[in-house]
Amino acid sequence: MPQTEWNLDRDGFCMLHHAVDLATIQRLLSVLDSAFEDDSKSVRARSSRGHIYAARNLIETIPEVTSVWQVNPMLSLLHEQLGADCGLVRALFFDKPPDRTWSLPWHKDTSIAVKEHQAVSQSLTRPTVKAGVPHVIASDAILRQILTLRIHLDKVTDENGPLRVIPGSHVASDSDGIGVDRAVTIHAEIGDVLAMRPLISHASGSSAPNTQRHRRILHLEFAASETLPDGYQWHNFVRPE
Repeated sequence: MPQTEWNLDRDGFCMLHHAVDLATIQRLLSVLDSAFEDDSKSVRARSSRGHIYAARNLIETIPEVTSVWQVNPMLSLLHEQLGADCGLVRALFFDKPPDRTWSLPWHKDTSIAVKEHQAVSQSLTRPTVKAGVPHVIASDAILRQILTLRIHLDKVTDENGPLRVIPGSHVASDSDGIGVDRAVTIHAEIGDVLAMRPLISHASGSSAPNTQRHRRILHLEFAASETLPDGYQWHNFVRPE
């Protein structure tokens, strides 16, 4: 695994540089573009020019998302952090197209996708439905067993609304880490992969006015185990082959 100044255990995030080769990135972009032509396949959000800027449920609609991460250094990091029984549980796509930029305030990723959310549970609460899929808010104990890999399909600079993270804020849902005044901006090259814990506080600003840059991200979430408490089940769970 490439060395980086950021440590996943200590800081809650790290960068895997050049983890996905350019040919694979280009193939992913082609597959995504083809899939997004048919709105019936999943729930997506389009900009005024027809650009997709958000898409859910990609495990069920785009087979390539179940295999692109099954190479090193991504797979070795997943096994190192989550163990041999880990699996892909959710796949999302985000873009900030030039004609439809957006921003997100500071938050933590606490929602997970499940098959049903009727059972009473102390660990899984506040049931909702997103794009037709049941979701619940997971406890810190569950979220600590999840790791997100964000594959950068475009170069990310200050121009196209980069992600910002607060080191150390991943240890608990109420942790502020080292403080928002010391937040880190995530710049990336095409094919870089950001590994981050869902409890890390993160945000992003809008793209710069008149930019021509997209900021396309394939966002993949992995869990350490197929088992959830109180009879709950992941909506999807894809083990590595």
